Amino acid sequence: MQGSHSRPWWCLFGKNDTRERATLQSKNGVWSHHLETGIGIFKALLFIFSSLCAWYSGYLLAELIPDVPLSNTLYNIRSIGERPVLKAPVPKRQKCDHWSPCPPDTYAYRLLSGGGLDKYAKICFEDEMLLGEKTGNVARGINIAVVDYETGKVISTKYFDMYEGDNSEPMTKFIQSIPSKSLLFMVTHDDGSHKLQAQAKDAIEALGSKEIKNIKFRSSWVFVAAKGFELPSEMEREKINHSDQSRNRYSGWPAEIQIEGCIPKGLR
Repeated sequence: MQGSHSRPWWCLFGKNDTRERATLQSKNGVWSHHLETGIGIFKALLFIFSSLCAWYSGYLLAELIPDVPLSNTLYNIRSIGERPVLKAPVPKRQKCDHWSPCPPDTYAYRLLSGGGLDKYAKICFEDEMLLGEKTGNVARGINIAVVDYETGKVISTKYFDMYEGDNSEPMTKFIQSIPSKSLLFMVTHDDGSHKLQAQAKDAIEALGSKEIKNIKFRSSWVFVAAKGFELPSEMEREKINHSDQSRNRYSGWPAEIQIEGCIPKGLR
């Protein structure tokens, strides 16, 4: 029998559930508050720790970097990752512009024939320019420098025009008058053959030349000789380059040629 105050069964649990939900929400709110507070404290501690690390790192960097302008410091920082550039030492200049030095107890020499009209012949001995444009003693024809082999001192320099005038005989007499124990250096400029006579060719051939009788109009020619003693057989002594319109470096003239080397002292 139902009473007048009886309620449906679902109403028996309504108030209790509401209380439990309220209690749970209250507990969750307290927990969330504590969690947010903890996270805030952690963030504050992390910020303080980061600031201390940054300050200490800056202190160490300031101690390690020398007291130089800021621009230099920035440049050095940028250069850390760059590949180092290795610079080769400047090669030491050798006598007569040789690529490598001559051994002790030798004479360094370098001969260069003329090239065209404007590039004058040169004779260098022991780093002294015996004959050339700067010394003012070079001209068209065959140019000769004579050196005392024993002392290494220059005896004379002369040039003989072989295009105009009769200079072949005077050159022959000059060669024959050179004293024994002398070094002779000969180079052509422009032309050294047009009026070169057989007697002069014989005198040069007697000194050891193998090309003088092959010389032609405007041939480039260089020659090293010794009078009164023998030069080493392996030494380069002579070169020639003939004029050829199909391959001349200059209009009407072949390229200049050169020889260089080291003459031992004490030869007999």
